Amino acid sequence: MRKRDIVILTSAFLSFILSVYLWFSGDKEMGQYVSIWVPTIIIYGIFLNTLPKK
Repeated sequence: MRKRDIVILTSAFLSFILSVYLWFSGDKEMGQYVSIWVPTIIIYGIFLNTLPKK
């Protein structure tokens, strides 16, 4: 795995953890909003990996 892949996966994991924390701390609406970030970050990482190499 490249450093870029690790950064993308770490970002997605941290946003998942943040959304779970927000949900269980009582801010359910913000937790749902942050949970939408996870697939968005992963899709962005997939997009970056499909770009041609320089």
